[in-house]
Amino acid sequence: MPFEIDFLPVGNGTKSGDAICLRYGNPNSGFAIHVVDGGYTETGEDIVVHLKTRFGNPRRIDHVVLTHPDTDHISGLFELFYNFQVGTLWMHRPWLHADQIIHRFHGNWSLGGLTNHLRDQFAALRELEELALANGARVMSPVQGRNIGAFTILAPSIDRYQNIIVELPNTPAEVKSRKTSSYSPLEKAFEETSRALTRFVPENWYGETLSDDPDTTTPSNESSIVQAAIIDGIKILLTGDVGPIGLFDSFAYASRFDFSSPHLIQVPHHGSRRNVTQTALDFWLGSAVAPGIERGVAICSAALNDGDHPRAIVENAFLRRGYPVYSTKGQVLSYSFGMADRGYLPVQPAPFRTRVEG
Repeated sequence: MPFEIDFLPVGNGTKSGDAICLRYGNPNSGFAIHVVDGGYTETGEDIVVHLKTRFGNPRRIDHVVLTHPDTDHISGLFELFYNFQVGTLWMHRPWLHADQIIHRFHGNWSLGGLTNHLRDQFAALRELEELALANGARVMSPVQGRNIGAFTILAPSIDRYQNIIVELPNTPAEVKSRKTSSYSPLEKAFEETSRALTRFVPENWYGETLSDDPDTTTPSNESSIVQAAIIDGIKILLTGDVGPIGLFDSFAYASRFDFSSPHLIQVPHHGSRRNVTQTALDFWLGSAVAPGIERGVAICSAALNDGDHPRAIVENAFLRRGYPVYSTKGQVLSYSFGMADRGYLPVQPAPFRTRVEG
């Protein structure tokens, strides 16, 4: 069946985000509309305009997916409920798991108290859920194995998500005193202040320097929903901001569906080197190929003036495996099959670099 996937540009400054619009089906029976993430608040209006002008001005969005609750993914989704009828909102709701994780906390919590605490601490999620329900949408939990339209949820599993919840910074301090978050605000501040000191190292096609043991990404990123579909034989993998753990877990689950070696893959987390490893990419994409051989394409959402994303070491890693990386950088990137040409101009992928971030 025909389909198109549009990666919208999010952020004209230095902060990247994600917003993806999809439709699949055919003109006779109709198209399913599927939106993944909403970028920042101002991105919401861009999504509305894009759907109205490029996707046939639909009255309804069948599926809205929030991969994880970071600001650059959730903020723009509110606008969709003011402009369209939404069938189903898919998102994590930590408070629904209170009964399964309460034993991880000190004994002073009642189930109702912990549930209310999590609803208060994840206020943006609560508000989005309330808005969706008030507008007649269903709200569904993104459980591994469930289908979102043509897509299958590969990760996270329920067990892994429940483990992630106790690592999120919004969970009670008592848990944090016994199990420290793998990515503290101090570490984040250090990373931001050290960017100017980035060390570059030489790299060649057969000498990869991407770490197989990178600094950990945030628990929130690792909670990202990973979705995959095979439409008319074309394999599509959408990764959100997932990290190496989620890539391994989703690959293990995906093995039963033959989702490996996708024709289109979203580069996780705007091309951060925290989110991919050599081994994870080998599993999903295959080992290195000779220069010039292409297995598919990789698309990266990166703000126009984000000088830190995507990382050259990550772009090299994808290209080395036959996946040239195309970044939004202020423009819509569209990937389609069987759809009418909508006039998007061709873009160039990132070249292979001989000096990358060390």
